[in-house]
Amino acid sequence: MENPTEVNFNPMPRIGDQAPDFVAQTTTGPMKFSEYAEGKWIVLFSHPADFTPVCTTEMSGFAIRQDEFKALNTELVGLSIDSLHAHLAWVNNVRNNTGVYLNFPIIADIDMKVSKLYGMLQPNESETAAVRAVFFIDPSKKIRLVMYYPLNVGRNMDEILRALEALQVSDEHKVAMPLDWRKGDKVIVPPPKTLAEMDARIADTSCEKVDFYLAKKSL
Repeated sequence: MENPTEVNFNPMPRIGDQAPDFVAQTTTGPMKFSEYAEGKWIVLFSHPADFTPVCTTEMSGFAIRQDEFKALNTELVGLSIDSLHAHLAWVNNVRNNTGVYLNFPIIADIDMKVSKLYGMLQPNESETAAVRAVFFIDPSKKIRLVMYYPLNVGRNMDEILRALEALQVSDEHKVAMPLDWRKGDKVIVPPPKTLAEMDARIADTSCEKVDFYLAKKSL
């Protein structure tokens, strides 16, 4: 028999899955996720709780660099298992104390519905606070990249923006990104899939080759 006090956890969405749909209240109004920010990328991220120190630095970091996300056709959506009233009070507190305005939507997930849908509740870490999850969701609402951090380690904003831009450049040019890629660096040309393609790659002088299977080019 199921324990009535037990929290049920959904499987975590994986890369390539459609982002689970939901309806929720946020600090900017009601949201139906499948209809939100149509034609744009979305970075959906969770934090453990309002009025906590690491979360305040992270949420402020997203807000401070929001223009960089907008330049990449991306909207930010935050979440924690707190009420709408707590979110509003925290946003106002951060603005009064630091001058940073968290003006992107923050989901009030007091019933943990969205956290469960997205695997943000991980019982060996906490059953009542969302871990620091980041979901990169493309305009078709497909999950393209997932990051998870524990409660006590803050995220790296440079890496989040780097990964977002890498996904977009890869989609646009049908290439892959090498270690530590940043905008302006050479990209990896997809490897040959046939003998004919291999011979063509060997003869190709337009790209930088380590060998036929590892070739780079500038965009």
